[in-house]
Amino acid sequence: MRGRGGRPEGYCHRAMLDAIRYLVDNGIKWRAMPADFPPWDRINAFFRRWRDNSLVKEFHDRLRGRVRKELGRDAEPTAGVIDSQSVKADAVVGTDSRGFDGGKLVNGRKRHVVVDTLGLLLGVTVTAADTGDRTAARVLLVQVADVHHRLELVWADGGYTGSLVAHCLTTLTLVLAIVKRNDDMRGFTVLPKRWIVERLFAHLMRSAVWRATSNAAPPAPKRWSTGR
Repeated sequence: MRGRGGRPEGYCHRAMLDAIRYLVDNGIKWRAMPADFPPWDRINAFFRRWRDNSLVKEFHDRLRGRVRKELGRDAEPTAGVIDSQSVKADAVVGTDSRGFDGGKLVNGRKRHVVVDTLGLLLGVTVTAADTGDRTAARVLLVQVADVHHRLELVWADGGYTGSLVAHCLTTLTLVLAIVKRNDDMRGFTVLPKRWIVERLFAHLMRSAVWRATSNAAPPAPKRWSTGR
């Protein structure tokens, strides 16, 4: 704000950010913001200013880099994990943005994510649930590779086999390593690397437990000797 002049901001940035987190976590309308927070229209203007200037993504990327450095890693990752999760959509979600996932029997949307080896988000895209994993991955991996130039290896499950492996190698110079489940396995089994992204999905599904309080936060990532 230096050099722009004008009236100083009247509300604490922490209070504004907590209000935005409260709205996202509880799924309320802007006008339903509790009176404990600043006026809803000021919070909305604050959010739109950050969004329109791409500051939300920038802050997220900065925080990820700081976490990686504090855990002894380079700020930019060289390896990641990709996966998807189908989630039921509310009845008010339009049919043009939802679909039916026949494999998971879910009518809704599907979120496709790429995380680093600590489980920190590198890229995400949301599609209708009937969109194939390989189709979405072609777009998502291009976006992630364009931003994270050091990325050279991505682990994935059997749903990403086929021409996508060769496409990643020739087009993106990216090794897509498939981690398959052994046919002899029975029941729940932790699979190498794939559990990292599954943990992120578990955090997302349980996010309502933490709520938007100043003392509540997801568990910090543990140290793992992945070598990347």
